Amino acid sequence: MTSKITILSRMLLILSSALLVVSVYVPIWQIDLDAPQYPEGLNLKIFADSLGGDVDIINGLNHYIGMKTLHAKDFIEFSILTYIILAYALFSFVAGVLGKKKVLTALFVLFVLFGIIAMIDFWRWEYNYGHDLDPKAAIIVPGMAYQPPLIGFKQLLNFGAFSVPDTGGWLFITSGFLMLIAMLTESKLMHKFLNRKNISFTAAGLLVVLISSCSAKGPEPIKLNTDSCDNCKMTIADARFACELITSKQRVYKFDDLACMVSYKKEHADKAQDALYYVSDYLKPNQLSLAENAIFIQGDNVGSPMGGNMAAFSNKDSASVYKQQLSCEEANWQGISK
Repeated sequence: MTSKITILSRMLLILSSALLVVSVYVPIWQIDLDAPQYPEGLNLKIFADSLGGDVDIINGLNHYIGMKTLHAKDFIEFSILTYIILAYALFSFVAGVLGKKKVLTALFVLFVLFGIIAMIDFWRWEYNYGHDLDPKAAIIVPGMAYQPPLIGFKQLLNFGAFSVPDTGGWLFITSGFLMLIAMLTESKLMHKFLNRKNISFTAAGLLVVLISSCSAKGPEPIKLNTDSCDNCKMTIADARFACELITSKQRVYKFDDLACMVSYKKEHADKAQDALYYVSDYLKPNQLSLAENAIFIQGDNVGSPMGGNMAAFSNKDSASVYKQQLSCEEANWQGISK
């Protein structure tokens, strides 16, 4: 077996190198904060060597709850991260030029280790940032910590925090994925079970899995007589009319009536943009499905909690039966949500 890698693998490594170089010039991570007093939200951008976004405003807010202010000079990571990433970019480029399997393997293993260490360090930084609070702060909530999520959404008092890779982070992830494809292409184990053609399909399958893992999450179960409607603030008690709005940042808002969700959608255009809407099936309470796929009936005899008097069905025949029984009109999500 030759110790040289294929032209395809070499090209992937050189492309990986280019992506890593670009990643140091764009934000790697972002943490978005939203609250009623900041309808447009606040944004913290994390670059390889600096912080950007609404840093001053966030520092001002953090002062009241005893959190340390953020300054790039206080983090050693900002003084070395750019050089580490560029070193990996050079390593990847050299691996592509030399075309040796041992160099490729060393690159991939070290790159994965660096990624793991970087995420652990980021979590440690967030933990210290959210737990090491000033005991003389103006606002103290006993037992409360303010650690932002490593990835995803977390509620912190009246702020919703959403943490996710930014452009540079996705470039970094894509770079690692290209290295993985090169590793699979050159793997002896893979060659025992797959030919060259099938390896390409395997790589495509891995890409689909990666994309799927980053897709928006589905609806959350609604806890009857516990969860409150985010529009009218009433406790959700009737599962037949419960519904949810999930923002592009994966924050979930729950409602006790379709009318409440539509009203909230109209009043919060920033959260409604690119949002997903889920409704309960009238005959299968709390089984939430996309509103755009549902069939609705509307009429006074439906009797929903807040007077919206709309019910959703996943089955058209069932909707027709109840439409006649309750003397209702049929509707669709496009018409209801306007």
